[in-house]
Amino acid sequence: MMPHMTQDLAALPPSAWVTRFGVDVAPSGSVLDVACGGGRHANWFAARGHPVTAVDREPVGALMMGVDFVLADLEAGPWPFEGRNFAGIVVTNYLFRPLFSRLLQAIDPNGWLIYETFAVGNEKYGRPSNPDFLLQPGELLDVVKGQLQVVAYENGYQDVPRPAVVQRIAACRVSQ
Repeated sequence: MMPHMTQDLAALPPSAWVTRFGVDVAPSGSVLDVACGGGRHANWFAARGHPVTAVDREPVGALMMGVDFVLADLEAGPWPFEGRNFAGIVVTNYLFRPLFSRLLQAIDPNGWLIYETFAVGNEKYGRPSNPDFLLQPGELLDVVKGQLQVVAYENGYQDVPRPAVVQRIAACRVSQ
């Protein structure tokens, strides 16, 4: 189980990566915020008029109107969104590889996956340092290959909000 990082990230503004690509999620399209932590991304999408479902294994403090919170342990329990699709799925600072296929299945046509978490090399800067919780180089590219169109991808060092090595992807399911 990945260390839960809600406490130190809850007060942060939304990720620049999420806001950069979140504007491309269909207006009023439903959004799923996976392992939502303090709710910063759920609230950002809700403020933009999206119906939002936020899921985490711990209760969340202040969520805006329009955010449906689901208390669930995604690593030990069943997938709580069976049969549901979303115009946008956002995941930040969380990695549980068995969810990858579930997340991809739950993206609507023209829907977005916006994913950002720690990668190999982060062990130099603190937690997480366990390789089980660090993406390998190109791993997110491999996850979406053949299923989503990659719009942007990054892997490397960041110094804001704290020194870390992260991997990010923004990818869209292009409808035929």
